[in-house]
Amino acid sequence: MAITAQLLDSVRLPGGSALVNGSAYESRTGSARCALLRNGHELEVHELDELLAGEGAPRAVFPVPWPGWDQGVHSVSPDGTFAVFSGQRSVRAVDARGTTLWEYRHGCWDQQIGHRHTGDPGQICRGIESGSCKVSDDGRLVWAHVVAPERGEGEDDGEYDDLWVVLDAADGSELARLTLDSVASGSQHHSHPDGIHMGLEIGMGQDGILLYWGRWDGEKLTTWDLNETLDRILMDVHPEQPGFLTVEHYGYDIQLHDLDGTVVAEAEPPEPRDDEDPLGWDWACGFVDATTVIASTMEFGDDPEGHRHWLLDARTMEIRGPVDYPTGPVDGFARPLGDGTWLTYDEESDTLSRWRTAPPTPAAS
Repeated sequence: MAITAQLLDSVRLPGGSALVNGSAYESRTGSARCALLRNGHELEVHELDELLAGEGAPRAVFPVPWPGWDQGVHSVSPDGTFAVFSGQRSVRAVDARGTTLWEYRHGCWDQQIGHRHTGDPGQICRGIESGSCKVSDDGRLVWAHVVAPERGEGEDDGEYDDLWVVLDAADGSELARLTLDSVASGSQHHSHPDGIHMGLEIGMGQDGILLYWGRWDGEKLTTWDLNETLDRILMDVHPEQPGFLTVEHYGYDIQLHDLDGTVVAEAEPPEPRDDEDPLGWDWACGFVDATTVIASTMEFGDDPEGHRHWLLDARTMEIRGPVDYPTGPVDGFARPLGDGTWLTYDEESDTLSRWRTAPPTPAAS
């Protein structure tokens, strides 16, 4: 049975697709939800509620250190006083004036072996690979996925290690590192609502996905390598409990996991309608709240189309039903916010919308 959605907010927002389809949304425990939007050579920080209410002025603006660099996933401190940028050859923290607070240099993400660098710190190399960084919820740490520093002359063996590093947010000093068995195309961090654990998902193109969890207790970095059992995309973390959601690389199922990777529940795609090709889960799902998951499907055909959204039980992963939007079909992904609502974006009208499940209709007396 279809589940009716109720429209809460709607705003025209060119470029807002990154809030639904990308990595431009930050949620932190006990603080306002932030929208990070790239506007030319600047990174704008908005409070999501204000943005949806039509308030266009950002709360903070940070100059991008390397105007020609449009890759990487960046992060902003919980108090909004500094931003940390994941660059091609360094991770850099800056304040709102663009002043560099610190810089952590690393190897170049361009996978072309032996290419030369000029003395220009703004030089952008040809590769499209990139890393990511994330400021912890307490603002004390920066977790970053980087490339190991380049080897000196005569030391190049044709391979470069990826690293997962924990940095002191105050000065960028390295507190710990983990060498990763990956050749990444890109990555994404996921901070857990418990404020302790950090997840790292690494995309390697046709070579699959790598997934790690870690925590820093002030003295020791403890990590969980889940890659012997998982080749899955980390989509979301539970808003209250130590668990997470993944989608199988090709969309064959969605799984709910404990933090150690143990599968708690699983959902296969719903049965297609008579006029549809077989369905697969698309690369978007997450927790609407602690009890509900939203996920999208697409057709497994030569021309995949027809996104549909479904609500699932967050404990059992049982499909409750498809979402019925009163404004008509909604294409594209749904980005759940964990507070009982979710976002969608209409590419044709550049409209960002927030939804919730419509309350039950009162019974007639």
